[in-house]
Amino acid sequence: MARHGKKFNAAQEKIDAKKVYTITEAVEAVKAARFAKFNETVCVSFKLGLDPKQADQQIRGAMVLPNGTGKDKVVLAITHNEEAAKNAGADFVGGKEMLDKIKNENWFGFDVIVATPDMMGELGKMGKILGPKGLMPNPKTGTVSPDIAKAIAEQKAGKVNYRLDREANMHVICGQVEFPTEKLVENIKAICGQIIRVKPAACKGTYIRNCVLSSTMGPAIKMNPEAE
Repeated sequence: MARHGKKFNAAQEKIDAKKVYTITEAVEAVKAARFAKFNETVCVSFKLGLDPKQADQQIRGAMVLPNGTGKDKVVLAITHNEEAAKNAGADFVGGKEMLDKIKNENWFGFDVIVATPDMMGELGKMGKILGPKGLMPNPKTGTVSPDIAKAIAEQKAGKVNYRLDREANMHVICGQVEFPTEKLVENIKAICGQIIRVKPAACKGTYIRNCVLSSTMGPAIKMNPEAE
């Protein structure tokens, strides 16, 4: 059994383990239970009644949060349209030479790669390097687009990805603990609404089996994703 420190245990005592909080109550509870000295990331997690082994029960996508994530993503743009990428705010811009830098120098000084479709042939060769790190651009997450400027702008605005894992769990960043309560609530409502909207038609029985809100260091708080 995992053992927690005194600060975590003290934080957990502030939470009613038997209660299912509304979204607003959960945000307030996360803030009340905070004990870390840094501005923690807040995450909403779902346990879904899906079978990840079935192709028609997969969920993967991306969305722009109303109030962003509180973090400025470092964006690498792989495109021939370098001027548009630079004007859109990409931190690094280039073509094959940037991929060679990753391969030869083990360089990962970025958070996300966006690319135009014409560069996917070169990026495909990097699958074994980028794939395990979750950095391979994908049209489903909006990181492959003919409109490179729009793709970059969305990442800078606070675009987050969501994807069902092997255990039918999903974790989505929704902001930082120092966000005003109303902004965190708005972000969480947007995420929960999106997850509900993308429910696969093949899903039988209870779709959202469990939902919790937590900060980086804090305890998980049970939350009703449909109760504001």
